[in-house]
Amino acid sequence: MLTVDLDRAGIRPGLLVLDLGCGGGRHTFAALKAGAHVVALDAKRGEIDGVEGMVGAMRAADEVPPGTRHGGIVADATRLPFAAASFDSVIASEVLEHVVDDEAALAELARILRPGGIAALSVPAAGPERANWALSADYHEIDGGHVRIYSKRELVERCGRAGLRFVGSHHAHALHSPYWLLRCAVGVGREDHPLVAAYHRLLVWDITRRPVATRIVERLLNPIIGKSLVVYLERTA
Repeated sequence: MLTVDLDRAGIRPGLLVLDLGCGGGRHTFAALKAGAHVVALDAKRGEIDGVEGMVGAMRAADEVPPGTRHGGIVADATRLPFAAASFDSVIASEVLEHVVDDEAALAELARILRPGGIAALSVPAAGPERANWALSADYHEIDGGHVRIYSKRELVERCGRAGLRFVGSHHAHALHSPYWLLRCAVGVGREDHPLVAAYHRLLVWDITRRPVATRIVERLLNPIIGKSLVVYLERTA
C-alpha cells in the first residue's frame, strides 16, 4: 500500500527517481512498474539487499518495463553521494521523523533534486502521532525511533528554508491510526493481544482485497485521522 501518490510525485517513464530511506521498497517497486529509473537508498544494508532481491524477482516475472534501470545503495540521508541536480523526483516516505539533523537531510535532498523536480515527503500526521506518544513512550523511545512530531506548517517551513516550494498535500492510511492507538494502549510489544491481532487481520484483508467500501471509508477519514501527512514540493531554481 503506497503512501505517496506517484502522479503527484511527478513519476513518469524514463525519469530518474530517488527512493530515500526506501525501507522495504514499496515505492521503489511501484516507480519501477511505472517505467521510471530508480535508485533505492537506505541506511541499512539488509533493507537494500531485500529490495534488490525483490526487484530481481519482478524482472524475472516481467513486471518491470524493459529498459528501466535500478540501483541500490547504503548511505546517510544527511550526506548523499550524488551530484547536484541528479534526480527528477525524490520520494522520502516516513523518513524525516527518524533523522536527528532533518535540516541537513532536507538540504541534501534539495541539492540533488533538479530545479523544477518534485519531492514527495511523508511523515506521521501530528494528531495521531501525539496520541501515540501520550499513550506509550515505547512507541518512539527506541533506537532509530521517532525523534520529533511535525505539524504541517513546521514541515513546510523547514522545506522552504531548504529551497523546496510547497505545491500540495494530503493525508493517508486513516485505517492504520486505530491500530497503532490500540498497540500503544495495550503495550507496543503486545502484537498478540486479541484486539490488536483482530485489527491486524482486518488491515491485511483490506490491503490484499482492497474492497470498495473500506476504500471509501478511508478516503473520508483520511483528512481527520490519516496516519501519514504527505507533502509535495518543487525545487526552486
